[in-house]
Amino acid sequence: MDLWLYIVLLVVLLLLRVPVAFAMIAPSMLYFYSQGLSPGYAISSIVNGINSFPLLAVPLFIFVGTIANHLGIATRLYDFARALLPRLPGNLAYVNLGTAIGFSWISGSALADAASTSKVQIPQMLKAGYPYGFSAGLTASGSLMSTVMPPSIPAVLFAATASISTGALFAGSILPAILMAVGLAVYIFIWVRLHPAVAVSRPFDGTLFRKALVRVIGPMMLPIIILGGIFSGWFTPTESAGIAAGYMLVLGVIYRTLSWKVFWRASKETVVISGGILLILGASNLMGQVLAREQVSRNLGEWLTALTDNPIVFLLLLNVLLILLGIFLEAPPVILVLVPILMPIIGQFGIDPVHLGVIMILNLMIGSLTPPVGAVLFVVGSITRRPMGELFRGILPFLIPLGVVLLLLTLFPAIVTIVPTWLGLL
Repeated sequence: MDLWLYIVLLVVLLLLRVPVAFAMIAPSMLYFYSQGLSPGYAISSIVNGINSFPLLAVPLFIFVGTIANHLGIATRLYDFARALLPRLPGNLAYVNLGTAIGFSWISGSALADAASTSKVQIPQMLKAGYPYGFSAGLTASGSLMSTVMPPSIPAVLFAATASISTGALFAGSILPAILMAVGLAVYIFIWVRLHPAVAVSRPFDGTLFRKALVRVIGPMMLPIIILGGIFSGWFTPTESAGIAAGYMLVLGVIYRTLSWKVFWRASKETVVISGGILLILGASNLMGQVLAREQVSRNLGEWLTALTDNPIVFLLLLNVLLILLGIFLEAPPVILVLVPILMPIIGQFGIDPVHLGVIMILNLMIGSLTPPVGAVLFVVGSITRRPMGELFRGILPFLIPLGVVLLLLTLFPAIVTIVPTWLGLL
């Protein structure tokens, strides 16, 4: 089978809304059959794609996010942020952002973050007079920090696929996630100045703050345990995911919010989400075998180096490609297919893999805010039950600060590499 015919079949299946994993597997099986290889070779490639100890962290971190959602952790974070920031004009907008920052250290998934915070914060902001577009746009945009800030599930997938240190990628993601928060905070500041009707504040209540602080100490310890253990070398990212899952169950018992029903629902969601990701991972490994046989990485590298020898220009072109792909595809399949192609190429441009990982994840997450396949968009829309067009119009202004952060990361690699270098991970 010719490579172009393979690509056409893949695109046609994706356009027909065939699940991504099966859209990869079907033409790959036909390709191997045309090459005279047995189905057993293809099946072994799929199995080898998921037979990896570091990938065990994926379902564990997914479980942490889902169980945190069911245990009401987002509500505790929201109450703490509201008690901490009452005097700021437009404080509910900053509370929304603060809750997203806190939850981003726990979940690792934008979908879990968006699902949790949308139920709590958007109704409160609407009740206080904030327009729906701003409230929903801020909630959806803030949820993206969960896939950049460690423990990020896309970062685990990227590190495993690229064969780089997950700890280094986690460390490199911290400053970019903080920049995202700063960019969104600047936009909130400007918006509140232009809408003084909602720029109300409340006096600080010390008693309320102390009660909220006590309620949030448990969740706040989780990122310290995860990142402290990884960066100190006490345990691997996979082990940290297992410890985090156990810690969340202990919190559920202490808070008396964990029941067999909650545990079953969280486990069921974890199995469904993890199964989909792992199937895509196996299928992408099979597709990678096809691309390797066709020498796609070498040919694409030669074409790009002939086009430009400037790493910044290369990254800018890659940004455009990744955002377009993120509009139509979710992050896992794009990461799993493109990373093996890009790794040999970035070596020719002298680009650090950790830098590429952070840029790639942020690009794809920005794409998840846009139709027609924006996963975060649909999660927020399904919870609020408002038209998608209205929601997307509300999100559009928030793409500006996110785009500025992406541009800064592209132009200044040190923003990504300085923390892992300081920790001795690079």
